[in-house]
Amino acid sequence: MGMRPDKMLPRVFLLKPGSILRDQGGNILDARSSVTLIKTERGWIIVDTGQVGDEEEILKALADLGLEKSDIDIIVNTHSHPDHCANNRLFSRAKTIYPKDGELIAPGVRALATPGHSPDSISVLVDAAIHPPRGDGTAPATRIVVIAGDALPTLGNFQKKVPPAVHYDRALAVASMNKIIAIADVVIPGHDRPFSLQEESPERFVGLMTASSR
Repeated sequence: MGMRPDKMLPRVFLLKPGSILRDQGGNILDARSSVTLIKTERGWIIVDTGQVGDEEEILKALADLGLEKSDIDIIVNTHSHPDHCANNRLFSRAKTIYPKDGELIAPGVRALATPGHSPDSISVLVDAAIHPPRGDGTAPATRIVVIAGDALPTLGNFQKKVPPAVHYDRALAVASMNKIIAIADVVIPGHDRPFSLQEESPERFVGLMTASSR
């Protein structure tokens, strides 16, 4: 994805970070996905809508941007597990789309097939503009932000080079995780906070709208 004029560059906002809670035996007690908003030429795109009980946090983060749930134009789910799509119902005006590998969702935003955790898992690649815009007349800085869903669910998976514990095909899960690592500058994982694969803060390219970030 190449450079475009600043007004055409997508902007990425983290409405809610993902989380996962396990017992001492490693069994999952609670899992809640990240919820990410992208501002594009095609309108506002939300990637994953979280778990039941996340509604208030999501709507508060939207309100901080001056938005309401009716402002969302497109929903993309990284996969169909309920912790990633339970709140699709909040955005009744939005169109839910199911992009294929390499499909352009909006200018600067495309889908990447990343199966392994589930057969239908995708990630969303964004050629994201810096936060905030420089305004100094120079070309805008961009980085590839990958909204990875459960293809790369936590920072720990990246650091340990291990695929998600829940998967239907381990070899595919490993390949998908490696694909993301090879492409991304910044990763928004399915169940953790954003992290950078470069020596810079992810907050430069992902607006953190959650209460815990302010």
